[in-house]
Amino acid sequence: MSVFLGTHQNRLDAKGRVSIPSAFRAALRARAKSGEPLAILRPSHLHPCLEAWPADAFAALTRPLDEMDIFSEDHDDLATALYADAYPFEADKEGRILLPESLRAYAGLTDQATFMGLGRTFQIWDPQAAADRRTAARERARRLTAGRGAATTGTPS
Repeated sequence: MSVFLGTHQNRLDAKGRVSIPSAFRAALRARAKSGEPLAILRPSHLHPCLEAWPADAFAALTRPLDEMDIFSEDHDDLATALYADAYPFEADKEGRILLPESLRAYAGLTDQATFMGLGRTFQIWDPQAAADRRTAARERARRLTAGRGAATTGTPS
C-alpha cells in the first residue's frame, strides 16, 4: 500500500494553486482507480488544516453514514461535515492543485503550504501552524508511549 510520508513545503501561486510533493503524487496515483478523482480535499475536523483523502480512504471515512437513519439529525450533521466542504481534485500536468478560497481561508494559507504525510492521508497546513503541530504531536506521543519502550522492544528495563 502506498503511504504518505514526510513533511514538504511548497509555494502557493496567485491563483491559489500549489504543487503536490512528487512522492505524494506518486502515492495518490498508485491508489487511484479509473473514473475516480485523485483525492478529496476537505477541512480537518480537529485542526486548522486541510486533509487530502484518496478516494478509497474517503469512502471508508464516510461509511458510518450507511449505519445511520438517513432522515436523522445525526446523519444530516455528519453528511454536512463530510461532504459540504469536500472537493475532489486532479493535479494538472505540473502536479498542481487549485485550493478553493474557502479552504485556503480555513487553513490560513497565504503564500506557502506545508504538506504533512499521515500514512493513509496527508494534511496541508500554514507552515508555522504545521511546525507547532509537529512539536505538540511529538510531545504528546512521548507521553502516550512513556514506559512502553522496554515492553515493546523486548529490552530489559
